[in-house]
Amino acid sequence: MSNNRFDDLTDVYEAMIDWPRRLANDEPFFRRLFEQYNVKKLVDVACGTGRHAAMFHGWGLDVRGVDISANMLERARTQFGESNRLKWVLRNFDQPIEPAGSYDAALCLGNSLALAGSVESAGRLVGNMLAAVRPGGVVVAQVMNVWKLPDGPCIWQKIVRDQGRLILKGVHRCGERGFVELIVGSLEEQDGIKTDTFQFLGLRPEELQTSALEHDADEVIFFGNHQDQPYQPKSSPDLIMVARKS
Repeated sequence: MSNNRFDDLTDVYEAMIDWPRRLANDEPFFRRLFEQYNVKKLVDVACGTGRHAAMFHGWGLDVRGVDISANMLERARTQFGESNRLKWVLRNFDQPIEPAGSYDAALCLGNSLALAGSVESAGRLVGNMLAAVRPGGVVVAQVMNVWKLPDGPCIWQKIVRDQGRLILKGVHRCGERGFVELIVGSLEEQDGIKTDTFQFLGLRPEELQTSALEHDADEVIFFGNHQDQPYQPKSSPDLIMVARKS
């Protein structure tokens, strides 16, 4: 089940993100949400190297981190350990999340849902997450708001120097799709440059809402960032769906 493309990017993924800043930004949002829905047990789908899952576990929650990449999960296991209340599980997007109906919350963060390949695949994952939570539980899906990007030119967001490498990350939109461009160059070897392109979906609130309502959600709301501001297609950095299971 391992996906070598993501396995090979474990170090780059860790280096690209300012994790202390990212987690500090996200923490108040999830503390409010988890208190509102009485979350004690959750599953973090596409958890990557486990940074969010480990933060939630540090709050005393029972957490399952799920990902397609064996290397990402091994990094999470090495950094944060594993116990009865913190588990790391290798699983593909399309597989059901088990045991069904046993979680208070299911999360898919960091634009992972937009990598599903199609709107239909993304809808199935939303359905899997809703099937995983108890009645009255909550599903949260966060994706990049691709509609704020200009159609065409690449916007270079990050330049990071890490362990003898220079990492550049850019994003752009072409019609209905978004793209992440990665350039990783060695500072010590000639011709040590690797490039990669990731295509992701331009998901809309209506599409996510339809999927959620079709899979037993009875309330679906959207935010444009982790400060609870309303979603604005032309300006919001994120599209965050919060769906309550009926």
